[in-house]
Amino acid sequence: MKQPSLYKLRGAVRITVTGGDIEALINTVAEQGLEVWDLRAHDGRKAEMNIMLPHFFRLRPLLKRTGCRVKVTHRSGFPFFAARLLRRKFFLGGMLFFVAALFALSSMVWNVEVKGNVTIPTDEVLAAAKKEGIYPFQWGFRLQSQDKISRQLALALPDVTWIGVSKEGTTITIQVVESAQPKREPLLNPRHLVSKTDAVITQIYAEQGRPVVQKDMRVKKGQVLISGILGDEENTKTIVAKGEVRGLVWREYQVEVPLVQKHNTMTGESRERFYIVLGKWAVQLWGYGNTPFTSFDTESDHKPLTWRSFTLPMGWLTEKDLETREQEEQHTIEWARTKGLEGARNDIIAKNGKGTKIISEKILHEKKENGKVYMKVLFEVEESIAEELPLVHSQGE
Repeated sequence: MKQPSLYKLRGAVRITVTGGDIEALINTVAEQGLEVWDLRAHDGRKAEMNIMLPHFFRLRPLLKRTGCRVKVTHRSGFPFFAARLLRRKFFLGGMLFFVAALFALSSMVWNVEVKGNVTIPTDEVLAAAKKEGIYPFQWGFRLQSQDKISRQLALALPDVTWIGVSKEGTTITIQVVESAQPKREPLLNPRHLVSKTDAVITQIYAEQGRPVVQKDMRVKKGQVLISGILGDEENTKTIVAKGEVRGLVWREYQVEVPLVQKHNTMTGESRERFYIVLGKWAVQLWGYGNTPFTSFDTESDHKPLTWRSFTLPMGWLTEKDLETREQEEQHTIEWARTKGLEGARNDIIAKNGKGTKIISEKILHEKKENGKVYMKVLFEVEESIAEELPLVHSQGE
């Protein structure tokens, strides 16, 4: 016979039938329409079968008629589970409390995020949202409709074009679209552009002001490149000098590179700690004791509980300590020279901007000492050499 559907929900028992006319009992059970399955007969003197719990109680008159005896060997299904729960009142109360706490925690607001704001401070948006009842640990059912909250926030923050409020799980996201404000140009005082270092001019472009140097001219630090004074001695006008001046600059670097490089590698050994997370608190369940590794890196993996599209403020956290071992790697002088020159070039570009070009480089001196390579390198660099000098601090050119 087929296994009935939903037998776990309705309840079932495994029985052993002995004595009497077992064959007649089985035929009578089939005639009465009792649901049995997984029937196994043993030499005609014993039989085992599963039967639905409601139909088990209808066996008694059939057993009397056939002279058989029955023994229950296994019980399964929801009715027996419910009966065990009723006997364990503390466990049942704890389970009901857990379900109620889970529902209560998932109904609260645990986090408020602000996105899209650039000029409006996040604290200002959160303060306005708090007046409308949006803040951590607020009950979700106490919140107004999202459309109404959006309108109230838009009125409270005049520098926004649109505000959207959305709730996903225990997190509320406030999306801000700021109104376009005209760009305010800074008020600049009249100024010169002067050289910030000794150099040879390679390019000069004056957007505003009067250029006073030419290409291939050698200039000193502080020398005026583009003047902010226009006119002659009788009729002068001061303006804000603007433009770009590039020049060749010579920079000397002292480079030091060790021939032995140390780095950490994983050994494959690890140790784990497991926590249960409730909001901002974590309770360790196992993995107690100090880490047995002298050197290690720690990786964390946080997995919050989710229900449908909701992220609940609880979950699990696993921390894994990965043992590391320091290894040394011996390099050649050629490798150290290449590495040192590369680091010096990157430092020059980082300090002077992406438009900086290294024209040439020359190693003036090189030596190996105490496991390191020392170099003195001269770089010829093309870079922007102009800097501002307010006219109030200048008495002319």
